[in-house]
Amino acid sequence: MRPPAAIPVVIDPGQAFGTGAHATTRLCLELLQVIEPGSLLDVGCGSGVLAIAGAKLGFGPVTAVDVDPAAVAATEENAARNGVSVLARLADGLAELLPATDVVIANINGEAVPWLPLRSATAITSGYLAGDDVSLPGYRRGEHREQDGWAAHLWLRN
Repeated sequence: MRPPAAIPVVIDPGQAFGTGAHATTRLCLELLQVIEPGSLLDVGCGSGVLAIAGAKLGFGPVTAVDVDPAAVAATEENAARNGVSVLARLADGLAELLPATDVVIANINGEAVPWLPLRSATAITSGYLAGDDVSLPGYRRGEHREQDGWAAHLWLRN
């Protein structure tokens, strides 16, 4: 029996990255639950687990981007499997202008975080170790969480 507050998300990663079991994904999900829902962009969506969870938490519209066509396909399939609307598309989050949204979430390599061309009021980043020095130009660090040696940050635009 699951706790009353638990929201099930069914994921088949296919050939994409991400089952939702990794500490960085769990940390991102925790931070997603402490902010007000609004439009959401998942950069480096992999299997779509964060975008789908965001949609189930009331975020919308939800857009998910990845450089890997298999990730876009997996996100579309998993969104349909979970009965949520996610616009998944092929895009390079480091080289292209990203859509303006209220919130962006990026569970990616920490070295890539400062290079994200973000146009959002709030950002959640993870995918790096707790000891890594991660910055996000134009944002101030809000909440910080750690689990199993991994870290995630909530960022607020300056």
